[in-house]
Amino acid sequence: MYSQKVMDHFMNPRNVGKIDLASGVGEVGNPVCGDIMHIEIKVNDEDIIEDIKFNTFGCAAAIATSSMVTEMVKGKTLEEAERITNRAVAEALDGLPEVKMHCSNLAADALHEAIKDYMAKRETASA
Repeated sequence: MYSQKVMDHFMNPRNVGKIDLASGVGEVGNPVCGDIMHIEIKVNDEDIIEDIKFNTFGCAAAIATSSMVTEMVKGKTLEEAERITNRAVAEALDGLPEVKMHCSNLAADALHEAIKDYMAKRETASA
């Protein structure tokens, strides 16, 4: 059912936790399945995501996609991170069962919400 990469990221999730004084925070959920993803990013002065952490309440696919998206964007620019799609997360995990594709939507959405939060904070600070 799940690929070896999904199982690895589920059993050994990367970047779990919280960031003190996070630059941006994103949280999304799916009321149908109950999955909730919380992502925090730390962005440096060059708009590079220097750290990213997550906490996810959900199934194996939800945890694996959260872990994978953190690996995909750590060290990337905000512009590069904004281009991450749900399909890219699923492909990086060597696919997900169709019934679990909604989980990859949550991972990309939580990342994008954290970036939006950072951008809004930055805009407010410079005003």
